[in-house]
Amino acid sequence: MSSSGKRLTTVIFVVALLVAGCSQEERLPGQVGMTGSHAFDPKEITIDAGETVTWLNDSSEAHTVTAFEESLPEGGDYFASGGFSSEEEARDEIGDGLMKEGDTFEVTFEVPGTYRYVCLPHESEGMTGTVVVR
Repeated sequence: MSSSGKRLTTVIFVVALLVAGCSQEERLPGQVGMTGSHAFDPKEITIDAGETVTWLNDSSEAHTVTAFEESLPEGGDYFASGGFSSEEEARDEIGDGLMKEGDTFEVTFEVPGTYRYVCLPHESEGMTGTVVVR
């Protein structure tokens, strides 16, 4: 192989490594992504009481963050994108809670416990997540 052929092969290899490295989202501490494959990434996150979780819609599809109200720990506050005060309200007004690509939603968790949540448009596809607060 000629030296220019070896250089081209090396360049292609390096570009392939860079692209592969960029395909996995790197998350900031306390950040949860919402993907086009209808998943929260990570599916479960553990934080300390008083810390904030930020959801970021990485996808071109609209998603929601909607707490399962009946599974909230005692004293835990309800949360949902769209600012709803109950799961029933979030389900009834789903369009107002949709997060478009690039949108974020933040919740500060003060009460320890396990908080389960769902993306309403993709609930049937299993798009659920969990925040564990220590």
